[in-house]
This record gives sequence, C-alpha cells and structure tokens, in this order.
Amino acid sequence: MKNLIVANWKMNPASQKEAEDIFKGIKRGIKGATSEVVVCPPFVYLPLLSGLTLGAPASPSLGGQNVFFREGGAFTGGISAMMLKDLKVEYVIIGHSESRRYLKETDEIVNIKIKEALGAGLKIIFCIGETAEERDAGKKNEVLERQIKIGLAGIENWKLKIENLAIAYEPVWAIGTVNNCSVEETRQTIAFIKDCLARQNATAFVGQARVLYGGSVDSKNSGAYIKDAGANGLLVGGASLNAEEFVKIVKSAE
Repeated sequence: MKNLIVANWKMNPASQKEAEDIFKGIKRGIKGATSEVVVCPPFVYLPLLSGLTLGAPASPSLGGQNVFFREGGAFTGGISAMMLKDLKVEYVIIGHSESRRYLKETDEIVNIKIKEALGAGLKIIFCIGETAEERDAGKKNEVLERQIKIGLAGIENWKLKIENLAIAYEPVWAIGTVNNCSVEETRQTIAFIKDCLARQNATAFVGQARVLYGGSVDSKNSGAYIKDAGANGLLVGGASLNAEEFVKIVKSAE
C-alpha cells in the first residue's frame, strides 16, 4: 500500500495568495513521489485549490479539515459531506483533538460524522490520541481503545473498503510542541491500534489498515516514523505550511 502524507494547514494561511503559493510549491515538489499526498486547507480555500488540481495527475488530493454530521438543513456554519464531494474533495479529517477540545466533539459525534462522510463517498482520516494527563495516569491505551470502539461502531454495515479509512495517531501532548512521540513508543502504539481493530471485529482489513503518525512531525524525524516505527503515513501540521519542508517530509517516506 502507498504511504499517505497529509498536510493539515489548520486555520492558516491568512490569504488566498499564500494558500495558492504553498499549494503550487507542494505540487511542483512532489512530482515523481510514490506516496499519496493530501492537502487539507481551510474550507474557504477549497474552491481555489480545487481548480489547481484539474488535469494534473501529480497534484495532491484535497481534504476537508472537518465535516458536519448532517446532509443539510438549518445548521448555520455547517459544511456537509456532499458539499465537500462537490468540490472534488477526496478526504476529510474527523476527530482531530482540536475539534474534540474546542468544538466539544464527542466520540459519538465522531462516529456519526464518519458514517455520514463514508456515505457520501469521502475517505476518512480518523484521528485518535491521548492527552498528557491521560498518558501520565496510565490511561493511554484505554483512551485509544474507547475512541476506536465508539468512533468505528457500526462501520461494518457500511461495507467499508480499507482504502477509505486511515487512522491517525496524534498524541495531544505532542501536537505543536517539540515533545514528539518517540519512535519506539509510536511503534508500540501502532501495534496496539491494529490489535484494537482486530477486537473490533474488523479482521477483514486489520492487516492492511493504514495507521499514520502526527504530532510535531518535521523533515528531521519523519523518515524514522515511516521506516522504523512502521507508520503508513504522516499527518503534518505546522511544517506543511512551508512547501519546501513538506516536500522533504514526503520524500523522506520514499
């Protein structure tokens, strides 16, 4: 399977011009790359960047940073899965720790969003991860298993294909810090996540499940997460706003 390298721009950059420049820099730099590359910009830039992907086989795919859990209706500020699909968006991030924290998304809401997005034909980047307090209390595995169990509840009824789901392990304590998770701990965590999937009665796709790592990823440590920790890709935050740095990350996974 191909590695999946995802750029999560979060609420950046501040202008369409900057967004276009970063995207074009990434597009130029990844020519010939064997990894699958996805760029997840703020919603407002999706129409602009969608136009830049047309007729460009080497172009990154587009992803949404979130999605609402209903198809349409009186939900001010909501963005539906069908709206994303209409913009040629292929992926969507669901369950990111910042959405869980600031938007108060529960595991149950994450589950509904995953089902809604899959039903619209989107591919999922399903984020899980523990806080520093949960890790220090020895509850890391308990938290990850709960997030997987509830987040993927009932998914077997959706005839899920493995290429439509990637699980991104993002320890909350590592995001936006210099305290990235060690390669050895990441390797153990990836094995635990796949074991959780097996216990979820998802044995049909456990062996091929793509598990990504995210949390203070840069070009200096990215290769080790792929080659030594066994990650099947990366979810990159701040470093993805620098096209040159992000291209180095993509190439480190080759």
